[in-house]
Amino acid sequence: MKYLKREGIQEKRVRLDSRLIRKIEELAFREGVSFNFILNKILEEFLNKSSNDVSISYEESPNLVFNYKNRIQIYHNDFLKVNLQELKGKVNLIITSPPYNVGIEYGSFDDNREYEDYLKFTKAWLSKAFDLLADDGRMCLNVPLDKNKNGLRPVYADIVKIAQEVGFKYQSTIIWNEQNISRRTAWGSWLSASAPYVIAPVETIILLYKKSWKRLNKGKSTITREEFIEWTNGLWSFNGENRKRIGHPAPFPVELPKRCIKLFSYENDLVLDPFLGSGTTLIAAYQENRIGIGIEIEKSYVDLAIERLKKVINQKFLFSD
Repeated sequence: MKYLKREGIQEKRVRLDSRLIRKIEELAFREGVSFNFILNKILEEFLNKSSNDVSISYEESPNLVFNYKNRIQIYHNDFLKVNLQELKGKVNLIITSPPYNVGIEYGSFDDNREYEDYLKFTKAWLSKAFDLLADDGRMCLNVPLDKNKNGLRPVYADIVKIAQEVGFKYQSTIIWNEQNISRRTAWGSWLSASAPYVIAPVETIILLYKKSWKRLNKGKSTITREEFIEWTNGLWSFNGENRKRIGHPAPFPVELPKRCIKLFSYENDLVLDPFLGSGTTLIAAYQENRIGIGIEIEKSYVDLAIERLKKVINQKFLFSD
């Protein structure tokens, strides 16, 4: 009974299935510890696993700051908290590039978390995204293949695993060759097999879906024959975006959401970007005649996204005659 006399221990009578009792006794004997020790360990592991389940939050009131004809909307909110109940089960396509956790200065957002905390954050937002998708809804998720800041991490593999745990089904992965090989200052063991570093100058676009990859209702596709043939090849080569030109530390080019929108959605579908940033996804949604909704937590990027959208909309009117 020594185990039950430790500080913080309470004794409580419980009823257990006789089969479970025998298995716990056998395990305790093999491990050389008490029955109570094994039972507590089993319960602790179960409760820890249960505590990792993510509760989806809808507590924050939506703050709509831009609305163009109820087709292009921007909300200044935290995606993890904002009340998006009206969108549950209605989003046809999510296109986004979440923070990479590589120490980029996003403003108030902490992009330099412990890796385990980053994975918890990933599970939380993926759970909410899954909740919002229609049964035949898709997601195009732009993430790095891996990261080597503060230790090598298989980001892509970990995020795919978490997405499947949340409930997403995996369809495929597009490799995006940005054609931008950075000047490296670390090669590992130079000219030696001791410990060389391999760095892949590509990013990934993970294709996920909720229940059915095949769309349940037909709509009007807007992709050309040539685009379909080219883009269904899972290696996309086009340049990344210039962060100084856009005014955002990690923008992606309009070409990325444009391809995803034309390949994976119909005209007038609802497209969501939960990490809107500089507004690129909504620019593509507007240009391709989709309904677009963007959520952005950082006020300066909200302002930037609105400014960019207004320019695109005004430019269209200028050349419409």
